[in-house]
Order: sequence, then structure tokens, then C-alpha cells
Amino acid sequence: MTTTPVPTDAFAAPAPADRLERAAAALTAHGFTVEILDDVAAARARVEEVIPAGASVFTAASETLRLSGIEDDINAVGGRYAPVKPRLLAMDRATQGDEIRRLSAAPDVVVGSVHAVTETGSLVIASGSGSQLPSCAGGAARALWIVGAQKIVPDLATALRRVEEHCLPLENERAQRVYGQPSAVNRLLVLNAEYVPGRGTVLLLREPVGF
Repeated sequence: MTTTPVPTDAFAAPAPADRLERAAAALTAHGFTVEILDDVAAARARVEEVIPAGASVFTAASETLRLSGIEDDINAVGGRYAPVKPRLLAMDRATQGDEIRRLSAAPDVVVGSVHAVTETGSLVIASGSGSQLPSCAGGAARALWIVGAQKIVPDLATALRRVEEHCLPLENERAQRVYGQPSAVNRLLVLNAEYVPGRGTVLLLREPVGF
């Protein structure tokens, strides 16, 4: 597998319109539903339109969701959804571990982001614990990913470089600050196509958000 040379600092720069459109076309050809939106505000509005009221929604760990405000929109107490994350946080991992695992693995909708989108039509998600991967891979009835323009890369090899050289250092810094321990790329999920028509939706933004 050959790697397209990309400077590390370029992993933070938003992709131009032609690259966004190439990625969108390739994802669409692979069975994903794709929309290109201007900014975070448009994504927040679109998320509300796409997710049915009353649906059980699991927000995967994501700086994109946190920084955009989408995480708070979904998990708000008394909001329009049945958010899974507040339930999980209130449960005892020592005695309710199996229930926690099942709730996060098979919600009506999982909402998250990815660490890279290739212009050849693949999504790449890295994880330390793997807790968000079952729902993204197929456990959730529907999946919705919000993706900043800086995450577009030419190919899978470059996507893996982006994970290791750009995302991991930033996530490691965040994990040390929040949890007092380092992060690691212990699991990788690569979605090359969507098997169930209409299940996976990708909202590509023209601006960067998250890392």
C-alpha cells in the first residue's frame, strides 16, 4: 500500500471544496448518505431534523460533538430524545457492566465523528477502549457522523497516518488532562461501505471542528 505524502500540519487544515466533493461522491457510491454543510450551526440544525423525536441516542466520545454543542443538545435532560449517555454515567460499572455494554452497543441512533474520511470513500475511527465501536459498526439501527473538513485525506494509508501522527497526540494530551492517564490506539474501525441502505449518514462540514 502506498502512502500519499501529506505534511503533518496539513492534517489540521480544512480540505478545499473539490476534495470534499470527491469524498462525498465516493462515500455515496459506497452506500452512505452524505450531505455537505457550511458549518457547525448547520450541523446542529440538521441533526435535530434527522433524528426522530423519542429515539434512544448514544453519543460516542467525540471532541467534535463536545465543541459543536451537539453532545449537549442530545443529552439535555428533558430534551426531545431518550439519551443513553446520562443513563450510562449514572450506572455502577462494577455491578451493571453488562447492561452498560448492551445499552451503548445497540441504540436506535449513534451520533459521533470519525478520525479520517478518505477520498476513496472510507471512514476511519480509532478508539482506546472500543466502547463506541459496536454501535458504529452495525449495532445501532442508524449512525450519524459529523465530520470537520480537516479530516479529509487522500487514502487509507494517509488516514492511518493522521490517526497516529495528529489525532493520537491531541487525544493523549486531553486524556492526561481529564483522566490523568495517556490514550492509545488500541482498536481501529474502518468502514469501507454501508451494508444497510439508509443506515449511515455523514455530515461533511466545510469548516474544521474537533481533531
